[in-house]
Amino acid sequence: MIEATGLTKDYEAKRAVDDISFVVKPGIVTGFLGPNGSGKSTTMRLILGLDAPTTGDVLVNGKHYRDHPAPLHEVGALLEARSIHTGRSARNHLLALAKTHGISRKRVDAMVDLVGLHEVARQRAGKYSLGMGQRLGLAAALLGDPATIILDEPVNGLDPEGVHWIRMLLRGLAAEGRTVFVSSHLMSEMSLTADHLIVIGRGRLIADTPIDEFVSRASGARVRVRSPQSSELRRVLLRDGVSITSPEADVIEIGGMESNVVGELAAEHNIVLHELTPLQASLEEAFMELTRGDVEFKSVAA
Repeated sequence: MIEATGLTKDYEAKRAVDDISFVVKPGIVTGFLGPNGSGKSTTMRLILGLDAPTTGDVLVNGKHYRDHPAPLHEVGALLEARSIHTGRSARNHLLALAKTHGISRKRVDAMVDLVGLHEVARQRAGKYSLGMGQRLGLAAALLGDPATIILDEPVNGLDPEGVHWIRMLLRGLAAEGRTVFVSSHLMSEMSLTADHLIVIGRGRLIADTPIDEFVSRASGARVRVRSPQSSELRRVLLRDGVSITSPEADVIEIGGMESNVVGELAAEHNIVLHELTPLQASLEEAFMELTRGDVEFKSVAA
């Protein structure tokens, strides 16, 4: 479990993290989202003791990271896949880490196989592609069989098969009762992987909620209806607070009314419906809507 309380970090005049509190619970995958410059990487560094908070505190499994006598067994982290000795092979890199915690060679070999690097385990890591480097970083994070896993952009550089593998791996780790805290810019993948979301913007906490609630909040009440009597249905439904558009023939999209109400009104007026579908925003749309005012670096239209 990760527990942050009033966590704040200032770099001279800039406040990178602004009084945020949250709990990352075991048994689920918690996604960590925010626009560029929002403070995600700083927050992860604070959790791992790589930076000291200006005020506030953060504990991992009930202790500061620095106070764990065998941190690799408590926390597995991947913040920067390229933080390796480029002259070492993948296997030797993992063996060096294993020596610090009395981890066996058998465990090293098992992690090499788990991440799919068996064929290149004796090659110098400096020659690895970005995706191979990510796999090595994951092997290092999982080496100590930790209770808590913290990953920053773990799918960066991976091919579709690798992305799917990461998704299954993270969900499997959570199912074992571990705490899994992962950031990603791939909203489509996060929507398939995460159970809960923590969202920050400009260093402040914006949302701490199950992913379904996060998306529902942004979706509002929107319904798609297909009917050969769409014009008549439009007249029945049009009222204060309701918007209606017609994206194609015999189809209307209704905003401001729940699907059950639309269906009941249609039945009351003997209007035939061929489709009645509640419309839900994607995670990307929900994220863009919620963080619209918290983007630090905005593109300027040509």
